[in-house]
Amino acid sequence: MAKTVNEGDKAPPFSLPGDDGAIALIDLKGTNVVLYFYPKDNTPGCTREAIGFSDLTAAFTKAGAVVVGVSKDSLKAHAKFRADHQLKIRLGSDPEAKVINDYGVWVEKTNYGRKYMGIERATFLIDAKGIVRRVWRNVKVAGHAEAVLEAAQAVR
Repeated sequence: MAKTVNEGDKAPPFSLPGDDGAIALIDLKGTNVVLYFYPKDNTPGCTREAIGFSDLTAAFTKAGAVVVGVSKDSLKAHAKFRADHQLKIRLGSDPEAKVINDYGVWVEKTNYGRKYMGIERATFLIDAKGIVRRVWRNVKVAGHAEAVLEAAQAVR
């Protein structure tokens, strides 16, 4: 059975290379972390989601939260994605899907009747003590960044 992470759980630790340096949960202790998983850089939904979070960076910072996006894409792809869309969020690369599996977001998906394994669009709000406070699964991009910001503002 696949792992799953639920509200109230201790967040699984992670350490990932980022296009702007290493990103580790332990280094973010004392800060709320918005950890979101997305399928692929520079695809329409993933781009809208990343821009949505980037547009709210100042508000997330004011709420005491940092936003980290994770996909299997390479650091080079992340750097291009950031440059192409002037992204202000951190991007972690998980090509072996270790963190993706630890958070239970490597799932069977169906597209036009074809089944395949891929990343579920999901977001985890982790408080300053490392506890998962909110989980969003099968995320619809429209309005998502705003909903996560509202939740982050409520976690003090």
